[in-house]
Amino acid sequence: MLSQGNTSQLSNPYRLITLLLVVVVAGLSQGLLLPLLSIMLEQKGVSSDLNGINSAAMYIGIFCTMFFIERPVRRFGYKKVIVVGIALVTTSNLLFPVTDSLTIWFILRLLVGVGDSALHYSTQLWIVSSSPANKRGRFISLYGMSYGLGFSLGPLGINLLQFGKAVPFLVSGTFFITVLLLVLRMKNELPEAPKLSEATGNRFVKTYRIAWFVLIPGFLFGLMEASMNSNFPLYGMRIDLGQQWISLLLVSFGIGSLILQLPLGIWSDKIGRKPILIACGIVGSITFSLIPVAHDNIPLLFVLFIISGGVVGSFYSLGLAYAADVLPRSILPAANILTSIHFSIGSILGPTLGGFGIKYIAPYSIFLFLGSAFLVFALLGFAFKPKMKSELTA
Repeated sequence: MLSQGNTSQLSNPYRLITLLLVVVVAGLSQGLLLPLLSIMLEQKGVSSDLNGINSAAMYIGIFCTMFFIERPVRRFGYKKVIVVGIALVTTSNLLFPVTDSLTIWFILRLLVGVGDSALHYSTQLWIVSSSPANKRGRFISLYGMSYGLGFSLGPLGINLLQFGKAVPFLVSGTFFITVLLLVLRMKNELPEAPKLSEATGNRFVKTYRIAWFVLIPGFLFGLMEASMNSNFPLYGMRIDLGQQWISLLLVSFGIGSLILQLPLGIWSDKIGRKPILIACGIVGSITFSLIPVAHDNIPLLFVLFIISGGVVGSFYSLGLAYAADVLPRSILPAANILTSIHFSIGSILGPTLGGFGIKYIAPYSIFLFLGSAFLVFALLGFAFKPKMKSELTA
């Protein structure tokens, strides 16, 4: 949280644009690495279950980092943590083409997860805590759109493999170095310290008690994102889709998110976060369940990918905005941490379950699983009754 004198800092165009560019490049890196490494391992003959486990390594790194990331952010400030995150991700990206060892790739993916976690936690908290309540959905939608833009463009890097296996990683590293130079020009800021009564672990218990439903979108977003980018390339190759179609379909998924990210944020400001999340969950459930029916029908797959990406691509950002609506400001960092942990758990389970499902059940099983998960979420939404902030602080 920013101190009183800094609550308007995000109105500074350079600061806001730089933070959003960091998110764009971080999204691009994740959107590229997941399908790129999955395809490279598939071409080497690595089984789908081992491929999925290796893909989960990045999210294991994100998961582990969330247990300690708050302390360095509070001590050193947003900027310094972002710089360390960029350095970790950039170094790891440049080391991937140096070796073919599965073990070393697993370690590098862990380090990418640590770096990504540092980037996302810092930028999320900086943006969310500085947003006025009546425009919070729009501000966090800018974050979501930036991530979605990068994540959408990332899979296009698969096509750079034809120029050499190191080229996609070098391009990604170049983008990170560019945003690093921009970040170094920013003024550092520290989050607002929590109240003494909220400085211990009870912040997390209180967050679950007040906002359990609000934390589910982060889990579902991670489950969906990692599954689509790690397992869909394997599914696509098994139904004889070419690499170009696979990359373009993943891009269309991100395009759908970009199209609806800001409108959903604005509608959630006017209508409310819960009805928007429930409606998106229902539509997402239907479209994911229809993907196996489309099989290799490219036009129909594009339609389903754009719709599903549009309605569930905003889940993470809408969940963060909803958390800021229903929780006191002083424990909002705890909600950010828990959301990231849930995202990591979903991201670890996604490619792992998807890989085993492809090998032992059916190539399309992951889509039925995602459809069921989003339907359950929508039904749970009808049972969630958030308390007003005035009741919480009374």
